[in-house]
Amino acid sequence: MKRTGILFFPAFDWSLGDSHPEREERLLYTQEQLFEEGILDLPQIKQYSPRLASLHEALRAQALFPTPEVHSGSLDAHLIAAGSAILLGEARVRGEISNGFVMARPPGHHSGATSWGNRGFCSLNNEAILVNHLRARFGIKKIAIVDTDVHHGDGTQDIFYHDPNVLFISLHQDGRTLFPGSGFVNEKGGPNAWDQTLNIPLPPGTGDEGYHYVLENWVLPRLQSFAPDLIINSAGQDNHFTDPLASMKLTANGYGRITELLQPDLAVLEGGYSIEGALPYVNLAILLALAGEDYHHVREPQKPDSPALPLAALKPYFEALKNQHETIKPRFTIQGKAFFPQGTWIYSPRSVYYDTDGFEETRHDYIRECSHCGGTVYIESSRSTSPQKSVLVRIPFQACSECEQAGYDLWDHLQHHSDASTSGLLQNQLHDKLDVWSRKEGLRKF
Repeated sequence: MKRTGILFFPAFDWSLGDSHPEREERLLYTQEQLFEEGILDLPQIKQYSPRLASLHEALRAQALFPTPEVHSGSLDAHLIAAGSAILLGEARVRGEISNGFVMARPPGHHSGATSWGNRGFCSLNNEAILVNHLRARFGIKKIAIVDTDVHHGDGTQDIFYHDPNVLFISLHQDGRTLFPGSGFVNEKGGPNAWDQTLNIPLPPGTGDEGYHYVLENWVLPRLQSFAPDLIINSAGQDNHFTDPLASMKLTANGYGRITELLQPDLAVLEGGYSIEGALPYVNLAILLALAGEDYHHVREPQKPDSPALPLAALKPYFEALKNQHETIKPRFTIQGKAFFPQGTWIYSPRSVYYDTDGFEETRHDYIRECSHCGGTVYIESSRSTSPQKSVLVRIPFQACSECEQAGYDLWDHLQHHSDASTSGLLQNQLHDKLDVWSRKEGLRKF
């Protein structure tokens, strides 16, 4: 019997619209189901109450542009979802529970290293905020995040793409067929964290057998070789065969088996929009698997209207995908700026579309190549609807002395050579210090 923590936060005051698929009923039907089944009366189940994350805790993982204060009034629900993940994560690290399930909304895995607003229903990245909190406050070194949402966890990948001590694995419907259009096998990590990102794009129609085969033959061996101190499951439930936003064929039983195989220290709710047909049963199966109880009797009321792709047809695809992943070689562009500190800088431009708010973010990312740590990160970011430019300077966890000094030099240059439209965040993960600067407001500590 395992001691399992559970936390509900339906976010009654946060809504994208009464008919929007991301709404409070996603959790209310589950609560009702768990009450009816008597699951919350099991002796190993321990309930927790939500708590609010601070801006400092959020800024450890993400830059909120143009300044954190601009977002603060609209982030209450997101900060509670992130704070709830932190609360249950702390309970796991302190040994109060063996594992836990954070059933909170809004979701977060599409929110990246820089955030100008809401995209993919996400404004803050709950798992990333949790992970960096546990590293900063408890000194945990190695963490694996396995994202089983049907959509690629592009925001989580973005935050940890240059971090050699975080293994990010995402199993998702092929990005050529679904938002956000990313998550291909060539996305394997930055120059100092190559092969610490594993993307497994799955064809539409993949069901229980396909998912379990990939987990057993690819994901679990990778986790074993990495040997993380903690495993976090971004537990998206929109792979279910009834989900209106995707085309996969998982069942509630299939989700129970995924949880049983992964043995996560913490599952954090992400997507899943079949509010009555899937979520009460999927959540029940996941919770039972976490608690060490039999989940095989859980059955959703509806039957699939077509069968999942047979495993025999999927195996050649999986083998080809794995071979492609293993043979891809790193190809990086070396490019810096005149004011950059000494070292080799890798340049990676990118654009991010905010589908909820309808604007484009343009990014210019630079990473200092380093054989000793994750490397200093410098990101210039702007949005299509504003003349403002914002900069993120990141000194990583376990930074070497050269990368630490490079971060300070870049931060000093920003304050003395930027125009009135520029703001910035120094994310000093090494010393858990956060500085925000703008020409108008000056320097502030968070």
